[in-house]
Amino acid sequence: MLGYANLRRFLVAVLTLRAETPLRRSGRAALRPWLWIGAWAAWSGSVWSQEALLLQPSLTLQEVPPPLRRQLPLTLEGQRIHGRADEQVEVEGDALLRRHDLVLRAQRLQHTAADDTALAEGTVRVNRLGDVYEGTRLQLRLDTFEGRFDDVRFELRRTGGRGEAARVDFLDEQRSVAHQVRYSTCPRPSQGDWQPDWALRADEVRFDLAADTGEARGARLEFRGVPLLAAPWISFPLSSARKSGVLPPTFNLDNKSGFETTVPYYFNLAPNRDATLYPTLMTRRGFDLGGEFRYLEPTYAGQMRAAWMGSDRLRDRNRWAYAVQHQHALHDWDWLPGAGLRLNLNRVSDDDYWRDFPRTTVITNLAQRLLANEAVVSGGSGDWSYSLLAQRWQTLGAAPSLTAIGPEQIVAPYDRLPSLALRWRPPMGEGGLANGWLLTLDAELTQFRTARTPTVWDGISPGEQRTDVNGTRTLAVARLQRRWEAPGWFVQPSLQLHARHYRFEQPLGDGRQRASVALPTGALDAGLIFEREAQWGPRAVVQTLEPRVLLAATPFRDQRLLPVYDSAAYDFNLATIYAANPYAGHDRIADARSVTYGLTTRLYDADDGGELASLGVAQRLRLREQRVTLPNEAALATGRSDILIGATLQPASSWSFNGTWQFNTELRTSVRTLLTARYQPGPYRVLSAAYRNNETTVARSRLLDVAWQWPLAALRGPAPQPVPGQGLGPGQWYSVGRLNYSLLERRIVDLVAGFEYDAGCWIARVVLERLQQSRTSANQRILFQLEFSGFSRLGSNPLQALRQHIPRYQYLREDVNPPSRFQTYE
Repeated sequence: MLGYANLRRFLVAVLTLRAETPLRRSGRAALRPWLWIGAWAAWSGSVWSQEALLLQPSLTLQEVPPPLRRQLPLTLEGQRIHGRADEQVEVEGDALLRRHDLVLRAQRLQHTAADDTALAEGTVRVNRLGDVYEGTRLQLRLDTFEGRFDDVRFELRRTGGRGEAARVDFLDEQRSVAHQVRYSTCPRPSQGDWQPDWALRADEVRFDLAADTGEARGARLEFRGVPLLAAPWISFPLSSARKSGVLPPTFNLDNKSGFETTVPYYFNLAPNRDATLYPTLMTRRGFDLGGEFRYLEPTYAGQMRAAWMGSDRLRDRNRWAYAVQHQHALHDWDWLPGAGLRLNLNRVSDDDYWRDFPRTTVITNLAQRLLANEAVVSGGSGDWSYSLLAQRWQTLGAAPSLTAIGPEQIVAPYDRLPSLALRWRPPMGEGGLANGWLLTLDAELTQFRTARTPTVWDGISPGEQRTDVNGTRTLAVARLQRRWEAPGWFVQPSLQLHARHYRFEQPLGDGRQRASVALPTGALDAGLIFEREAQWGPRAVVQTLEPRVLLAATPFRDQRLLPVYDSAAYDFNLATIYAANPYAGHDRIADARSVTYGLTTRLYDADDGGELASLGVAQRLRLREQRVTLPNEAALATGRSDILIGATLQPASSWSFNGTWQFNTELRTSVRTLLTARYQPGPYRVLSAAYRNNETTVARSRLLDVAWQWPLAALRGPAPQPVPGQGLGPGQWYSVGRLNYSLLERRIVDLVAGFEYDAGCWIARVVLERLQQSRTSANQRILFQLEFSGFSRLGSNPLQALRQHIPRYQYLREDVNPPSRFQTYE
């Protein structure tokens, strides 16, 4: 490939030979081939004497460094130009001065070469790096960018904001001072006075582009002529870069805490560290001080959060909470390959914290009743991996025992103090056996602890059939499997040996303090895949038919008296029905001699392969009674299980339907149903609905769940077209919400509903949130917010609630690529 520089050398050689050879017309024609040969030789010699130069594309435009800008040429244009270029030049009528990134237009323009100063009068317009300034008079020294601009109107490319000032003093290329400033992102009319809906006014604003900060004195924020905030002095960043200072305040109106006001303060401690304070005043409770510290180092990172409220007036006690997350790469531990440390510590002062502070700004992950406190050292080398875990739970409202649990109490899980695990996972075909076979090994040693009153069941007495004692469990699991498959079928046999040993601090119901269980499990999973071409209306599709069967066999071992440390029943669905053991964990391995069979059919688009619809049916057949169950569960008799049915349908990109049914053949009715539908015809338009019915638990539930985000303009006709980064454009109302309604109790369980209004340069949100905490109590609050586009937000934080509760909610100001200065190039 010939580079541009090499091609230029070749042309220069040709022109030089032709210019330096004085030949007659006939002789020149005769010797012309020799000239070309000589030129080619001269060019090729220079090419082969050095490495070839290749053109390389540049994806970004590189700005000229400031020291070189002063050496760039200066261009002057106008109707009349007079003077001397090396002394002073005056331009009258449509005057134009251009130098690299600066374009200056005026009616009259004078440039003095001695000090490189420009003086412009009349309608003066300056475009520098995409930022536009207009005024009546400008005096500017071009080499140092010092000067003064009177009666200025400006538009800033980076923020999309615009404003006006009585005077702007340019101190240098990076610093300037504006006097009597009014700033807003609201559009300016082509004619008439500019009266923006909101504006920031200041007596003086200092801009420092090098430090990326601004300082305003005598600042006040106005909305529709009403002052909202005022400050004698504020400092703010000029971009999204971090900077210490006061963050916008937030306000909440809660039915328990009353009126809440938070004024955060941000500390930019270092490029890899920062901190934030969240002082909050609650009218019914008192003063709450929260804080957050984040850090990032080459080998470790994390964050620490805490909150303290002295003497909560509603509870008459001190309230506190903290959360610590830390990750650390332990490279110095050569004796422990690949070691890493993870800390996750969460704790609160009392059992009512989750109820009284459900949405704490700082401790967001502590608004729950089960808090994990754990330290993990893990790593590995090659096929081996290991982990050492110490885990303790704080359960808010924990029951003291497994019996007589109150309506507001829950059972705490066992603590693991500690748990050591080893795992061997070789790649397929490298498990030390014949090619294609895979052997995996797991070993674990765990000490389980609980603060509950011990419970021992003798295996005969009625009532609570559960053993609840501290103990140590040693576990080993070996799995051997092989998978044969082809385009139309697969067969996968597997064999598992599960062995565990217990040592208890108290005797079991039969007097033992030690117990051992070893169980083999054999399984054979096989399936076929048929497909054919078909038509679905006018669309060409491919239909599949996929029968599948799973054979599983596990012998019986009596496990009734053993405690349940980590086992629970799998959720009964189309994925778990093909598991050999119906229980997760290691304390219950069910005896099984079963056949699970199912049939699935799918429709794929013949052109792009997208799945349009699917329908699956599965059922388990127990060939003998299942005697191993969880505590308080009856043995499962021989026969067929409930039938599981699952279906999906997506006839178009905007529509989606899903449904699952658990059908009881004896009752001839569905005991569990889940139906969902979603309609999303375009951006900022989504409507989803779900119906859930569950009769397999003691507490039946039947819920209707509806969520939406919809522009009100789309209710009367077609929705407006989206504007990049600006929703559907200015002047749009949106309805947002999610409603969870109990059909059995005929009451609203959870509710988040409200409206958003997009005015273009500002957005208003009003949201009502009601979250049920128990059968008799609910937490309610009103969220309201004013968002000034490209500037700040005031009020509550409804965006967090909308994103959390509304599936596929879209923020009206999604991030877009930053504007280029060449969008306003002149």
